[in-house]
Amino acid sequence: MPCPTLHGPPLAKARDRFKHGSLLSGNFCPPRVNSQRQSTACGLTRPWNDPNDDIDRAVAAREATILVGYCGDQMIGSVMAGHDGHRGWVYYLAVEPAHQGRGAGRELMEEAGLWLASRGAPKIELMVRDGNDRAEKFYEALGFERQDVKVYGKWLKVPDAAESRKAS
Repeated sequence: MPCPTLHGPPLAKARDRFKHGSLLSGNFCPPRVNSQRQSTACGLTRPWNDPNDDIDRAVAAREATILVGYCGDQMIGSVMAGHDGHRGWVYYLAVEPAHQGRGAGRELMEEAGLWLASRGAPKIELMVRDGNDRAEKFYEALGFERQDVKVYGKWLKVPDAAESRKAS
């Protein structure tokens, strides 16, 4: 598979601000495996959501990006952000467990917010799975507030039978 390139200019200013090393919005092929591993280690993936598909959709979309944080040569975190024309959305914030609690997640979220604001998003939305109290506390500490909405879903591309049983 060819290496996709993320849309948008490199975040040169973000590199200067990311205290843990560098923050890049560029070629995402080399760290793809690290991003998948981080998402799995952080409990973000589900059998019916293939991270490769999500990465491919993000890099193909003009209004989406994946920001990647490094400490030296080691990828320590990533976050996916997109603008749907109405709101900004954040998905798959993941930080290596050894680097959690040191500000990398906060910085990735700040940069995602700056990226979304530069595209006209007035607000950031995100979803937290039921029972993920640690994530809820993290986002609340960043100023996010629980919204009075319920999320509904409908499959447009039905997963295979084994995956759909797990998804319900």
